[in-house]
Amino acid sequence: MRTVTATGESVQDAVQSALKQLNITEDQATIQIIDEGKRGLFGLFGAKPAIVKVSQQTAPKESEQVNKEIEVIEPTIGESKAFDKIDPVEKVEAYIRSITSSFDKEIKVSTKVESNVVVYDLSGEKIAMLIGKRGQTLNAIQYLAQLAMHQYADKYFTVIVDAEGYRERRKETLEQLAKRAADRAIKTRKNVKLDPMPSFERKIIHTVLHQDNRIETESNGSEPNRYLVIKPK
Repeated sequence: MRTVTATGESVQDAVQSALKQLNITEDQATIQIIDEGKRGLFGLFGAKPAIVKVSQQTAPKESEQVNKEIEVIEPTIGESKAFDKIDPVEKVEAYIRSITSSFDKEIKVSTKVESNVVVYDLSGEKIAMLIGKRGQTLNAIQYLAQLAMHQYADKYFTVIVDAEGYRERRKETLEQLAKRAADRAIKTRKNVKLDPMPSFERKIIHTVLHQDNRIETESNGSEPNRYLVIKPK
């Protein structure tokens, strides 16, 4: 018996996605609703996808009547045994899909796990929209995905949400920015304040400059507006 687990903005969307993957009609399927999902603020923040498990029924004898079986399971996280059996990495992937579908339903998500690091790589025609200015939209998705992983997983995972190699390109940009800012601080003998950025981006700049004994770096302000200052010694 073929079975797939699918997600969608609603139960119906998830069911249709599963039926399409199995290439069957609804009367040929056994449908198990694992999580009914919920819409988040503006359809994005706090959203949770509907998750269903759909199985293709074995071909019935002509004299038998095909009955569609739908089992509804309470969707509360931590209380649904069926939902808990799904790997947390898969749960977060489904969560990311529910977010990205608000931008483009054709966005693809590929997942790679190395030790306690999970990388979700997004791709699609409208990927620039998902990245946003200086990666702000992508960073917001990563932040929400990390929160979701904290809810779903029993152990700690670092979540990275990438988009067609954007993280590596951004890392190179930040490294160049760090060197230019350090040179400016040394030349002018004045502090150089950088724009606010998330902690993992500030860490890149700290790492690049920590061995330069001509300057020192420090983070100031409060999240999400925390920024880096480069000071000449």
